[in-house]
Amino acid sequence: MDLFLQVLINGILQGGLYAIMALGLALVWGVLNIVNLSHGAFIMVGAYVSWYTFTWFGLDPFLGLPLTALIMFGVGYATQRGILNLIAKAPMFNTLLITFGLEVVLTYLAQLVFSADFRTINPSYSGHNVTVLNITIPLVRLAAFGVAIFLTLVMWYFLLRTRLGRAIRATAQNLSAARLHGVEPRHLYAITFGLGIALAGAAGGLYGTVSQINPYIGATLTAKSFAIAIIGGLETPLGVITGGLVLGLIEAMTALYIGPTFTDVASFGVLVLVLIIRPSGLLGRTA
Repeated sequence: MDLFLQVLINGILQGGLYAIMALGLALVWGVLNIVNLSHGAFIMVGAYVSWYTFTWFGLDPFLGLPLTALIMFGVGYATQRGILNLIAKAPMFNTLLITFGLEVVLTYLAQLVFSADFRTINPSYSGHNVTVLNITIPLVRLAAFGVAIFLTLVMWYFLLRTRLGRAIRATAQNLSAARLHGVEPRHLYAITFGLGIALAGAAGGLYGTVSQINPYIGATLTAKSFAIAIIGGLETPLGVITGGLVLGLIEAMTALYIGPTFTDVASFGVLVLVLIIRPSGLLGRTA
């Protein structure tokens, strides 16, 4: 029983991190209708930004997350206005090609700048644990889970309660009506993409505290983010939290009862089932 509870907690903690990783992709996909294949590469870049702020400036990785997110927001805003805005009305296949190209460019630039060495963000408390009822919880993983859920809920509040958030939702639902109310789509699209990449950067900073980073992690993280967005649904951040927790628990239980080799098979198998049974996601609206 203790082993089961330990694995269950680990799956929940991993699921919270997965949720924040997928939130930026879901936001960009839901508003801009862009399936950003470079999303995982931006998570990787955010992890390196956080690693440098910690290594060079001694800034705690959790306290440095706002700086990482701000830097990545600027990168995302510039990317949308300078590149993606040129194909805003192009077929989705074009956006898939250009975002895939961005993923390749970012990966090889990271290899050139950072080399292919594995790196981790190890603050002084990285080896500390919290023990509850014989369940050992790594302090860093617990903190990363808490920050991930907090950021997801903040984004939920932002989209539902703020003027800018309502403008983003209105643009996603009806672009013509939003223009009649004075919304400037190109600027709003750039802000939305910037927010998505800022969330990816924050997710990268959290990822670097619990796992190793290298230039090649982007493709895997994009695939997981895509699966989470589909499983939970794109309509609400709560769906992304649900998708992340489901994926984390599936991977944890598969590793326990079948073997760690089959975790990806199980998670993407669930993705296929969701697409067949409930294409809008677990919390998405049905027609």
